[in-house]
Amino acid sequence: MEALLNEWLWQERYWLPPGMHWEDMEAKEGPGEGRYPLPRDLFYSLPVAFAFITFRHVFERAIAVPLGKRLGVKDRIRIRAAPVPKLETFYEQNSRQPSQSEVAFLGKQCGLSQTQVLTWFRHRRNQDRPTNTKKFCEASWRFFFYLVAFTAGLGSLLDTPWLWDCTACWHGFPRQHVSDVHSWYYILELGFYLSLLLCVSVDVKRKDFKEQVIHHIATIFLIGFSYCGNYVRVGTLVMLVHDSSDFLLESAKMFHYADWTRTCDSLFVVFALVFLVTRLVVFPFRLIHTTMITFVDFFHPFLGYYIFNILLLVLQALHIFWAYLILRMVYKFAFKGKVERDERSDEESEADEDEQPEDDGGGGERRKGAIKPGPASLANNCVLNNLTNQRSLNSRLPKAR
Repeated sequence: MEALLNEWLWQERYWLPPGMHWEDMEAKEGPGEGRYPLPRDLFYSLPVAFAFITFRHVFERAIAVPLGKRLGVKDRIRIRAAPVPKLETFYEQNSRQPSQSEVAFLGKQCGLSQTQVLTWFRHRRNQDRPTNTKKFCEASWRFFFYLVAFTAGLGSLLDTPWLWDCTACWHGFPRQHVSDVHSWYYILELGFYLSLLLCVSVDVKRKDFKEQVIHHIATIFLIGFSYCGNYVRVGTLVMLVHDSSDFLLESAKMFHYADWTRTCDSLFVVFALVFLVTRLVVFPFRLIHTTMITFVDFFHPFLGYYIFNILLLVLQALHIFWAYLILRMVYKFAFKGKVERDERSDEESEADEDEQPEDDGGGGERRKGAIKPGPASLANNCVLNNLTNQRSLNSRLPKAR
């Protein structure tokens, strides 16, 4: 296996600039100067990913659930579908949204009218929708990790020259030593995204599910490739830029689920500004520029150069997609006073949902009364809902039970 990997995967022309050899990456220049990154270091990310999954399970139940209750997160009351075995079998094995002919056929089999069959499927779908508590727990876990990762990453990079001057990323490349803190920064980030990919089937499913999976896969390949090719310096900057806005988004989600509208709106505005600046300005014009343009001033392009930049461009395309959603929703709200539909709601969201909120005692920042257009109701008008899995603004008022 090792010989096969050396022959097909670890060829020097794939990973290193012309004239460089793997032996050069194994040379030591003295004690206390760090070491070169080795591909085998990344195997630590596998147990780290499973450790994250275990810790997340404990975190959500021991910290996130009690925190949600203190903030006032309420789960909506949903009408449970009556037990009808034939309909349940069709729901599980065929489709959650039967066609008109299938509704008529099922109605004849079960002795129900078409309206009753449609109502049963609506109630059954709503049973599978994630509760506010589940979504709050997911947002809390991601907020915790992104905040810790951004704080620790920024602290480890403050005294590095490449944080302030991107050309320093290529001084001595690829024979650049990596410190233990940056090596573990890589392993923890890779382990976290592996855990997200492993849990993607049980997490809240959004309409941009495919984009999220592509993002996770591209990030995993980017982290792994950049570490093996010793693009660690620019890689730490890429991770720092991403974490800088992610924890703001997750905190806005948390307050959204708790109906703290003013706090949610304020955090969303800050997130939108940070996201647009970091993902549409800093990332392309500083980081991608240094990997595509500045790099050529030091070395001739090789295969690894093209692979690395293609992965960065995939991430940038996703940034543009999400920025477009944000800007379009803000535009609709600012110039039309409303948002016509939810761009990133749950995949199972429906306009005829029959869930009802529990009785809410209210509060200084809690939502009250009808939704009104205005600067203080951004979240209620689905500007934040595009990033927090809520239903469309045009959904009907809850039915009387």
